[in-house]
Amino acid sequence: MENKKIKVGQKAVDFCLEDFKNRKICLKDFKGKNIALYFYPKDDTPGCTLEAIDFSKHKSNFQKNNTTILGISKDSCESHQKFVDKHSLTIALLSDPNSEVQKRYGVWRKKKFMGREFIGTVRTTVLIDKKGIIKHIWDKVKVKDHAEDVLEQAKTL
Repeated sequence: MENKKIKVGQKAVDFCLEDFKNRKICLKDFKGKNIALYFYPKDDTPGCTLEAIDFSKHKSNFQKNNTTILGISKDSCESHQKFVDKHSLTIALLSDPNSEVQKRYGVWRKKKFMGREFIGTVRTTVLIDKKGIIKHIWDKVKVKDHAEDVLEQAKTL
């Protein structure tokens, strides 16, 4: 599948993936709600854990602003379940094992880590309004205070 680059103002690309409880979750299921869709590299790694905990901590504030949080990584549903249980996460984590959705959102691309180049998930968050339009994109996210930044933008929708 071709790697696309999404843009603010375009319609969000629909998808259906399984969550950590093996339930099929589709973007279209959230019509009428805003979505904070965040892509992250790997369950239970330091940055990804901090990000998931922060989004979980702010979940009720997101809900007050009609915003649902969805996290996506290549990890399996089983891995997501262990991650959720270990850290008492309260957000939905979706499994994209073949990176198809990540490619459609343009977040599966070349990265550098410790001097090594490889293809992987670039930590990215996409804020989608209740009409399905992309309103904000955070690319190459730095985890510290990120959930708060997304929440502040969600309050403007």
